[in-house]
Amino acid sequence: MSKLKVAILGTGNIGTDLLIKVLRSPVLECVLFAGRNLASPGMTKASLLGVTVSAKGLQGIVDRGAEIALVFDATSAEDHHKHAPVFARLGIKAVDLTPAKVGRMCVPAVNLAECLDLPNVNMITCGGQASIPLAYAIARANPSVEYIETISSIASRSAGPATRINLDEYLQTTENGLQLFAACERTKAILNLNPAQPCVHMQTTVMAKVPHPDLQATRAKVADMVARIRHYVPGYQLLLEPIVESGRLVTMVRVDGLGDYLPKYAGNLDIINCAAIAYAEAFARRAP
Repeated sequence: MSKLKVAILGTGNIGTDLLIKVLRSPVLECVLFAGRNLASPGMTKASLLGVTVSAKGLQGIVDRGAEIALVFDATSAEDHHKHAPVFARLGIKAVDLTPAKVGRMCVPAVNLAECLDLPNVNMITCGGQASIPLAYAIARANPSVEYIETISSIASRSAGPATRINLDEYLQTTENGLQLFAACERTKAILNLNPAQPCVHMQTTVMAKVPHPDLQATRAKVADMVARIRHYVPGYQLLLEPIVESGRLVTMVRVDGLGDYLPKYAGNLDIINCAAIAYAEAFARRAP
């Protein structure tokens, strides 16, 4: 089977880590790594790995659009709103790693199959990829979820400029994802940037207000969901199985990165990249 030809737009830490994962994939081939600065660490790394690079940004994608089947957009929410119509015109499938909310929200462990035919899919946020599957599992075990709150704590050093610039979009998109997948109107997302040294690994807590929680069913659904996620995010670990505390269902996970390009503590960046790769590989394997 021939490999699916993909491009990466955005040469920061997320884009460069994504490149390492693409190069390791048995079904994906990176034909272009596009950004704006040939002297950036990401561009230098890509060149050393023998990957074709371009400092023309979006125009680099346009110039080679005929040979690109899928593009990972690792820029910013504001930029993706400008990029999406161009990708659509070129007939290139877009996997959006920004909180732009242009395409359908995708969590591979939950709705991968129904997203494969869509021209633009959104990987939501790192907190969304960590928390939404747990919220979904809780909702499947308990039919009347009244409120869901998620708190993600990440190392301050793993929150780059794009994350900080898009913080409002990050929180809103995470909350929208919780509402959609857990069928719960009242949601809240909180992100803590922890400056501690040594750097902390990503931890995400999900709390749900449920009138009469079924703890046994919730634990079974959460355990099944964690196992599914670990197929594409090996560092996803259940720290606290669901418990009832002060009238709330509470569960917690930790996410360790693979350490491909980023430090292992940067599980927040790794989980969204792993989700994007899982989607692209599923699409590549399904393509004729």
